[in-house]
Amino acid sequence: MRLKLSLKNKKRKIILVGLNYRDHARELKMPIPKNPIIFLKPPTTLIGNLDKIIYPKQSKRIDYEAELALVIKKTCRNIKPQEAKKYILGYTCLNDVTARDLQKIDGQWTRAKSFDSFCPIGPWIETDLDPSKLQIRCWLNNKLKQDSSTAQLIFPVEKLVSFISSIMTLYPGDVISTGTPSGVGPMQPGDRVEVEIEGIGKLTNQVVKR
Repeated sequence: MRLKLSLKNKKRKIILVGLNYRDHARELKMPIPKNPIIFLKPPTTLIGNLDKIIYPKQSKRIDYEAELALVIKKTCRNIKPQEAKKYILGYTCLNDVTARDLQKIDGQWTRAKSFDSFCPIGPWIETDLDPSKLQIRCWLNNKLKQDSSTAQLIFPVEKLVSFISSIMTLYPGDVISTGTPSGVGPMQPGDRVEVEIEGIGKLTNQVVKR
């Protein structure tokens, strides 16, 4: 079942996971993390399908990062991995847009990940989906840039929900994004970027100057 994705809830949390694909870790020549590496984006980053990604003046390089995201259905805290499915409303596409140059300058991720429009999500929530082995792709101006599978996830969906719920209470409408595979790269004003996930569809956005 496909549900409409509302962006009106400005109190929702957006929790993302870094370095959660084996192919991405190999690409970066980094060790597999022992625990999920999590970070937050503010709700002001959220935009929907066909909305514009705004290229900020402060950055000289912004990257696409195709990701599978899930939406929380009901409040949970300290749940076990085997309980996670009861608390998931469904799944959608997400683009973790990142100002890569600022990320390197700062040595941490908050500024680079938090510009307005840096979290496209959509086009809807798919409720009837097995997230364990889905093809995930990213297209830039119709050229395939990322092509992987959620089977490459280091920490699967259930483990992520359990781990995050042990740190913070999760509420209905909260978003958890599960990380990006190999092949991330830069976008320019005028580019069209599409995140495509098997069983969900395509999230399409265009990059524009402010």
